[in-house]
Amino acid sequence: MNREWIDKDYYKDLGVSESASAEEIKKAYRKIARDNHPDKHPGDTAAENRFKAASEAYSVVGDKEKRKEYDELKSMVASGGMGGGFSGAPGGFSGFGGGGRFSGFSGGTGMGEEFNISDIFGDVFGGASGGGGGGFSSFSGGGGRRQRKRSRGADVETEITLEFREATKGVTVPIRLTSAAPCTNCHGSGAKPGTSPRTCGTCSGNGLVSEDRGAFGFSRPCPDCSGTGTRIEDPCPDCSGTGQQHRPRTITVRVPAGVVDGQKVRLAGQGAAGERGKPSGDLFVTVHVKPDKVFTRSGDDLQLTVPVSYTELVLGGAVTVPTLDSKVRVRIPQGTADGTTLRVRGRGVHKRNGNSGDLLVTVKVEIPSNLDEGAMSALRSYAEEEKRSGFDPRANWAGRD
Repeated sequence: MNREWIDKDYYKDLGVSESASAEEIKKAYRKIARDNHPDKHPGDTAAENRFKAASEAYSVVGDKEKRKEYDELKSMVASGGMGGGFSGAPGGFSGFGGGGRFSGFSGGTGMGEEFNISDIFGDVFGGASGGGGGGFSSFSGGGGRRQRKRSRGADVETEITLEFREATKGVTVPIRLTSAAPCTNCHGSGAKPGTSPRTCGTCSGNGLVSEDRGAFGFSRPCPDCSGTGTRIEDPCPDCSGTGQQHRPRTITVRVPAGVVDGQKVRLAGQGAAGERGKPSGDLFVTVHVKPDKVFTRSGDDLQLTVPVSYTELVLGGAVTVPTLDSKVRVRIPQGTADGTTLRVRGRGVHKRNGNSGDLLVTVKVEIPSNLDEGAMSALRSYAEEEKRSGFDPRANWAGRD
């Protein structure tokens, strides 16, 4: 169990009840992530914090195994089993005093006014630290440090870089990484082929042994099987009984359409293999997106700037611009101002629900640097006609006298 979870209220961060279904949790997370994504609110620290809190919450309660552990930990805290004191002992006591000690203890236990909790947990757990989805964490004391065996393999992180259009349209890419994988000789069991792990006689396959300490009863990992519940008498020679081998492997990653720079894609069960047949961890792929020469993004909308002539804005017309799939004609209304953004519905980034964002086309006048004498003469004639019509571009200018 992760002690960092004690002070977290992941259900509150997602705005759901503790009894919410997995689908309700997923919907709540997607809504918060969509409404508070940093790309939509650049520089908004509050939105960024909400996005990060929701992402952290979903990484725990959105995972079936982690949610179970989180619920168990919060239940333990609520009942006084950790951090909030113990109850029901002879004489009764509650709360932690300074320095990690119980205070206010009374009764005929012979322990005196106060005692150090690490003396108990250090002896029983030996400073056990769980990881990868199971075990106690952060209990330390005078009994040295050892780790309870993971209930699953470690999570693995890697990175990929995509072209802008690959990220917006979605793509499937192979990645090569080296991590713990199931042993090809024993298929992850840890036992030599032709043999099988035997049930541990000390713990009867439970992986835990009980021990009474006066008013307390504790369970700790079985010392004979290291908490696995089984013992291997004839280990696999290729993996030395761990069931794991570090070797390169190729994994195909499907990146969904619309992924943004820095977003992580989670592949459940594609991380490091667990020891002796335990489930694998998860693989987290951080996606980096290269900038595009033409397009930029604003949420699910695509943006581009198209150069136009002065006459195209004054007289109106149409221009051909690219999209992610092909090209499209965009009409420029007569008298359009320089810098105007025109919207083309449904030609932006495709969404998972089947809809698409829009294409935002900004028109920008390009001034010719070289005109022949005929064009210059026509332009001078136009300038005279413009003056006679009464047009003054600075009529409402703030700096005009």
